[in-house]
Amino acid sequence: MDGLLLDSEPLYRVTWKAAGSSLGFPIDDVLYERFVGRGNVEAEKILREHFGEDFSLEAFHSRWSRDFQKRLVTIATKPGAIELLDLLERCGIPKALATSSPRVLALRCLGDLTTRFAALAFGDEVSHSKPAPDLFLLASQRLGIASADCLVLEDSEAGVRAARAAGMDVIMVPDLVPPSEEVALMAMHRCATLHEVITILKA
Repeated sequence: MDGLLLDSEPLYRVTWKAAGSSLGFPIDDVLYERFVGRGNVEAEKILREHFGEDFSLEAFHSRWSRDFQKRLVTIATKPGAIELLDLLERCGIPKALATSSPRVLALRCLGDLTTRFAALAFGDEVSHSKPAPDLFLLASQRLGIASADCLVLEDSEAGVRAARAAGMDVIMVPDLVPPSEEVALMAMHRCATLHEVITILKA
């Protein structure tokens, strides 16, 4: 969802950095990159480990989530997202959405887009977030399709690792963070935009 279907990662980055700075714990780009593709709970744990016991998770969560909720209406779909969904529907290919975000937040971000998917899997429904395979395995289970027959579209390194751990092929469309050479090689294709994904699927 975040960074692949929705252009929400910049909003997360802005609100997380603002919340950290307001509490006296500035979050630089190197630290923030560790959160991309991971669930909010796991990312907040990384923050606590990085800054120590003086860092108040409760105050941080309250500030960033309040700011994020106010700006939800500014989130747009990524270029090519709607065209991709339309193509898959015309071809009769079932779709699932697997996001590290918790259900309540994800549904607010998705809005009417929830109706475009046959199955949904959320970060607070699994024991381990990406890069563990749990989310993708849950999504394939809900689709009723074997993991080996699934193709994952992912923007993050954690997501690519999770897809491969689930035994799924993956196309990577990087968003904020360029992939390492190791992760780039895990993907069957690396695309700059979803429009390129559409071209591949039509071939």
